[in-house]
Amino acid sequence: MDNQMFNELIESVEQAGAIRRGEVEPSREHVFTALDVKAIRERTGRTQEAFAQMIGTSLSTVRSWEQGQRQPTGPARALLTIFQADPETASRLLHQASA
Repeated sequence: MDNQMFNELIESVEQAGAIRRGEVEPSREHVFTALDVKAIRERTGRTQEAFAQMIGTSLSTVRSWEQGQRQPTGPARALLTIFQADPETASRLLHQASA
């Protein structure tokens, strides 16, 4: 690691510490609202097992999302957001993709 990169890393750590101590406000903050996975699934008319199979995840993952133990992230969150907006179209497109 060269000196410039090291100095930038140290500066970032110092800035993070100042934010954590409340000395400065963060330049930006990302806030993610929780998805109601159970409501999204129910709008598709599928069981937990069928929904998990359709979106390519495990039944235990769907259960943990619905129970609030975990929140979907990354591609799963994006896919669930699409289902939230238009469950019929999302279901139809996934069904076509698997055919």
